[in-house]
Amino acid sequence: MGKRVLVTGADTFWGGRMVQALEADRDVEVIIGIGTHSPSVPFERAEFVKSDQAYSIISRIVKATQVDTVVHTFLVVDSTLVSARAMHEINVIGTMNLLAAAGATGSTVRQVVVKSSTLVYGSSEKDPNTFSEETPRSSPARTRVERSLIEAESLVRDFAEDSPSTSVAVLRFANVLGNDIITSFSKNLSRPLCPSITGFDPLLQFVEEDDVVRALEFVTMRRVSGLFNVAGDGRLPWSEVASICGTRLLPLPIWSPARAIFPLIKMGYYELPPEMVDLLRYGRGVDTHKLKDAGFTYRYSSAGAVRNFIQAIRLKRGAGRKPKSYTYEHDVEQFFRNSRSVVHDVNQ
Repeated sequence: MGKRVLVTGADTFWGGRMVQALEADRDVEVIIGIGTHSPSVPFERAEFVKSDQAYSIISRIVKATQVDTVVHTFLVVDSTLVSARAMHEINVIGTMNLLAAAGATGSTVRQVVVKSSTLVYGSSEKDPNTFSEETPRSSPARTRVERSLIEAESLVRDFAEDSPSTSVAVLRFANVLGNDIITSFSKNLSRPLCPSITGFDPLLQFVEEDDVVRALEFVTMRRVSGLFNVAGDGRLPWSEVASICGTRLLPLPIWSPARAIFPLIKMGYYELPPEMVDLLRYGRGVDTHKLKDAGFTYRYSSAGAVRNFIQAIRLKRGAGRKPKSYTYEHDVEQFFRNSRSVVHDVNQ
C-alpha cells in the first residue's frame, strides 16, 4: 500500500502546490487536503475538506481516513496577511490540534512534516554570521509572527519527544521568490523604488518556490526526520538584489521606517511588515548543509532565485494584459466531474 497523506492549508499556495506534487507520485495512494476556503488550483486525485482556522475537525479526519503522514503547510509567515488573533489561532492553536490528532491513542500517523521559516532566528545586531539548526536566537522575539512560529515549533518539538515512533521533520525556509508566489519581498522588488534602511546593506538568502515544494516532497517521500534550514547557496547584499531586479533603493529613516511611507503602504504600493524591517537592517544567514547531506539538491542558488523571479516578472510585463480567463473554482469543477446531471459523451 502507498502513503496516505493529509496536507493542511490545501487552499493556500503552498498546500495546493504540495497536493499537486503528491498527486504526481505513484507511491502516494490517498491524499486528503484540508483548508478554510475552497482550493484555488485543480486537484486530480486528492479529496478536500473545509475546516475552521484552528482545525478543530482534524482529529475526526485523521481517525476516519487513517492517514499515516501529515504535511503541515498552514503556518502564517507574513504578518500582513492576517490579524494578530488569527495568526495565533492558525499557527499555535491549529498546530496544537493537529499534533493532538496525530498523537492520539490509536492514531495511524507515523510521520509529520512542518513548513516553518528562518524567521524563528530573528534578526539583530547580535546575530552570528550563520545560524545552524542548533543555534539559539541572539535576542528575544520582537514581532508577533516570530513569537507564534517559535511557539508552534515548541509544540512540534514536544510532540517529537513524546512520540519517538513518529518521524518528525521541520523545514525552516528562507525568503521565497519565484514565478507565481506573491510575498512582501516580491511586491517591493517589482516596483521602480524598493524600501531600504538608511546606512544598512544587509546580506540576505532566498529560496526559489520550486525548491520549496521539492524540499517538502523530499522529506515526505524519503521519511527524513530532523530540523533543517532551507535556502539557496550564497548571500547577496540588498543593494545587489535591487540591482538585479532593476529597482532603485528608497532609503528610509532608521527609526519608524514604515511610518515614513505609511500612505504608500496603506495604498498597497509597498509592504514593510515589522519582521522585514529588522531583516533590512541586519540580514540573516543560515547553514544549509544538513539537508544537502541528507541527499537534497537545490536547483537554484540565492542569486538564481532572484534572477528567475525578475525574469518571470519581465516576461509577464512584456506579454501585456491578458484577456480575462476562467478562474478555477473547486466546487464548480466538482459539479462537472461528479454530478449525475452532467451528460458525459462516451465518444470523447
